[in-house]
Amino acid sequence: MSKKELKEMSFLEHLEELRKILIRATLAIIIMATVVFFVSDFIFDSVIFGPTRTSFVTYRFFCDLSHYVGFKDSICVESLPFIIQNTDMEGQVNILVWICLVAGFILSFPYILWLLWGFISPALYEKERKNAALFIFVASILFFLGVLFGYFVVIPMSVNFFATFKVSDIVQNHFTLDSYIGMVKTSLIASGLFFELPIIIYFLTKLGLVTPAFLRKYWKYAVVIILIVAAIVTPPDVVSQLIVAIPMLIIYEASIYISVLVHKKQLKENG
Repeated sequence: MSKKELKEMSFLEHLEELRKILIRATLAIIIMATVVFFVSDFIFDSVIFGPTRTSFVTYRFFCDLSHYVGFKDSICVESLPFIIQNTDMEGQVNILVWICLVAGFILSFPYILWLLWGFISPALYEKERKNAALFIFVASILFFLGVLFGYFVVIPMSVNFFATFKVSDIVQNHFTLDSYIGMVKTSLIASGLFFELPIIIYFLTKLGLVTPAFLRKYWKYAVVIILIVAAIVTPPDVVSQLIVAIPMLIIYEASIYISVLVHKKQLKENG
């Protein structure tokens, strides 16, 4: 479809194209969710509930790091004093469905990107349309890196923090299955989408909605927000907070650098 054809399409025709994309994306998610369903025992026992065990790789890494920097056992996770319980009759069924759908979305993300690219590519120049494979590859890698960051960093940090936080020794932590799964879903999807920030900034800069000057101006606010988030989801020690904050700061800096490149190219093309 050429730019001319795109411009000649009516609003309803655009909606029809978008509807087709949503249907295809939904089918892809359902198909992948069905695949996940057949390995759901492994997904729940080894993946979803992995961070609830002190033997989880992240906790072992922190313990080894604690010994390496001379902190002894100060940041070792020796116990996670909580239990997860289901309080709703249909709770476990709902959780199974949601986890399959979330996993289906994550696994089908490259295909969803390909569908979205097909929707917006007619509005791009021929040279930009040729970069479809690169765009989908880079965006997919960033998303999967974000999901891994959420799983191996954000989730175990959050579990450790909330499991050990107490207002009184009288109160015991009995987390509901729904609240735990909600935290897992939010951490995975939010981290994956946050790592898409460079791609988002690329398009926003091309559209003129964001400039490098704008991103630099609010850099200090972004740093404060990132540090606050890191402090919330980590134990009260500097090492843990830096491990969470540094990758997020790198992503933000990378976004600024991409915005600079796009802005310079636009200025050059405009003469």
